[in-house]
Amino acid sequence: MPSYITRENLAGLIPEPVTREIFQGVTEQSAVLRYGRKLPNMTAKTQSINVLDMLPLAYWVDGDTGFKQTSHMAWDKKKLYAEELAVIIPIPEAVLEDSNYDIWGEVRPRIVEAMGQRIDEAILFGTNKPATWRESILETATDAGTVVTATADLYQDIMGVDGVIARAEESGYMPTGVMSAVSMRARLRGLVDQNKQPIFVSGMQGKTPYMLDGMEMSFPMNGAWDDTKALMIVGDFHQLVYSIRQDVTYKILTEATIVDPATRDVVYSLAQQDMVALRAVMRLGWEIPNPISAYRSRLDDYCPFAVYVPADGEGG
Repeated sequence: MPSYITRENLAGLIPEPVTREIFQGVTEQSAVLRYGRKLPNMTAKTQSINVLDMLPLAYWVDGDTGFKQTSHMAWDKKKLYAEELAVIIPIPEAVLEDSNYDIWGEVRPRIVEAMGQRIDEAILFGTNKPATWRESILETATDAGTVVTATADLYQDIMGVDGVIARAEESGYMPTGVMSAVSMRARLRGLVDQNKQPIFVSGMQGKTPYMLDGMEMSFPMNGAWDDTKALMIVGDFHQLVYSIRQDVTYKILTEATIVDPATRDVVYSLAQQDMVALRAVMRLGWEIPNPISAYRSRLDDYCPFAVYVPADGEGG
C-alpha cells in the first residue's frame, strides 16, 4: 500500500499557537505596523472610516437681542481595502523525513521577514502595492509639499525652521516618530555642535541614543527601505491606521501544482515530485485619515508626514 505524508504527520510542523506568533512577528518586523495605529479587525473586504471634513463656525451676537446663527459639521468617508499577502514554501518530503533539526524554526523567521518587507515597502514607497491601496507615504508627502531635500547642513535639514520636522508641524501635526535609513546612523553620529562636540554620542562606551526632539527613531532592517527615495520619514504615526481582515493562516498543500504567476509554467508538481508546500496568507488594509482641524482649515495642503529625501544623484 503506497504511503504518503498526511496532515496528521505534519501537525507538529505548524502547532496552533504559531499562527498568532507569526502575526506578532510580522507586526514587530514591520516598522509601519509597529508605529501605526491598529483599528478593530475588518469584517469585509472593504471598510469605511468616517473622517471629519468640515468644522462648525461660531459667530458673535449683535447686541442683546441679536440673532444667533447656525452652523454644521460634515464627515467624509475613506475606505480601507483588504488585500492579500501570501507565500508558498515547497519542501521535499525527503527533507522532512531526514531532517534532524526544526524545519519550522527555519521557515518561520523567513515568512515574518518577507511579509514585513512587503508591507513596509508598499506603504512607505508604493513599491509593488496593490492597485486598490492609496498612495504611499512618500507620494502623499510629495503631493502635499512636505518634502525636504538634503543639503550639506544635516542639522538644519532635520531640526531647523525649514527642516523635515517643521514641515510636519506646519501641517498641524505633532510628530510622534521617525523612520530612517540605516545609513543615517553614521550621519547622526557625525553631527557636532559649535564646539565640535558630538550631539548624539554622549560617550564612546555607552550605546548611542537615537532620538530626534524626543521622538523614537527606528531603522528598518527588513530590506524594505529604499535610501535612493528617502533618508527619513517624520510624522504623526497615529494618523497611519491599519486593519486586519485575516490573521496569518496556514495550509499544507500535498497535491497542488505550483505555477509561475508570470509565465504560467509549472514550477513544482507536488504529488509527482514527492513534495509538500506550506502556504501562508494574511489580509490587511491601511489608510491615512488626515482629518481637518481648526489649524488645518486654513491650509491648502496638509499631511501628517514629512520626508527627508536625498539630493539628486545621492543614494544613502
